[in-house]
Amino acid sequence: MNMNTPLAHALTASALLWVCTSSSAATPAELRSSALKVLAPIPDKMPGSENDTPARVKLGRDLFFEKKLSANNTQSCNSCHAVDQNRGGVDNEPTSPGAFGKRGGRNSPTVLNAGFHVAQFWDGRAKTLEDQAKGPVLNPGEMAMPNEAAVISKLKAEKKYVGAFKKAFPGEADPVTYDNFAKAVASFERTLRTHDRFDDFLKGDDKALTAAELKGLDTFLTIGCTTCHAGPVLGGNDFKKLGILNPYENASDKGRIEVTKEDYDEFVFKVPSLRNIALTAPYFHDGSQKTLEQTVQKMAWLQLGKKLSDDETAHLTAFLRALSDKKRGAVAAK
Repeated sequence: MNMNTPLAHALTASALLWVCTSSSAATPAELRSSALKVLAPIPDKMPGSENDTPARVKLGRDLFFEKKLSANNTQSCNSCHAVDQNRGGVDNEPTSPGAFGKRGGRNSPTVLNAGFHVAQFWDGRAKTLEDQAKGPVLNPGEMAMPNEAAVISKLKAEKKYVGAFKKAFPGEADPVTYDNFAKAVASFERTLRTHDRFDDFLKGDDKALTAAELKGLDTFLTIGCTTCHAGPVLGGNDFKKLGILNPYENASDKGRIEVTKEDYDEFVFKVPSLRNIALTAPYFHDGSQKTLEQTVQKMAWLQLGKKLSDDETAHLTAFLRALSDKKRGAVAAK
């Protein structure tokens, strides 16, 4: 059954009501056991990384930071998806300005752990990291390059890139291609795997989370959050309607229906990963929610039909902040 049909949404709502009435474990060991039924530590490698090489990753990193890939040499992939200085893979803007200052219509999602997602972009229109890498460079509202040939011309004008492509794609007569550009960027992005204290907890460390964070995990497991936010990155593996039980007030963006043309995909978006969520404000596809507290309360109302208490909000956000990569979280806390 398609999980985005009205019937599926109704069944989901019924399931959430059942989950909300269930009891939850209390000890760390019991919470871990419950969590591991629907969540998991982040795997050591992303899908597709078996084909990556150090030369390809190095080239991909250089290309990710290369501003000459924009029409006016002002914008790189990192401009909207900042990973330098231990940042969270975003620019922390509601929507991102393109090379010529025009803002896009959606919030830029993080590239951290993106290779674990079922698809890329809020509407899932790109199936792979490679597909996603090709889009922004040619988008007139983003990096605004006119065509693939113009991109390749710029790359071939740089001696360092001609040599780097040969090392990354040995045996190819003309390795400087748009496909290889995307493959290299994807190789680098597959190295953007994070590790947080919740991973440590799932692997057996009873002291990895504080009492407040454990309470937040307890709440997360029992009120229905895992209906959407499951798996290793707590999301990213499915598409759901925003506003299952109560409608979202911004109805201008129709979501995935623009890709599939199916009525049941109206207001459907890819479920965001909650890993590193504390580092990626503002939230929602339109960047409308400024704080984690606002977002948790809004999501509980839209998706669960529940108004959270102040204690529930505090505990849930405490848990979510434990999902920040150790190095990146430490920098953000300073």
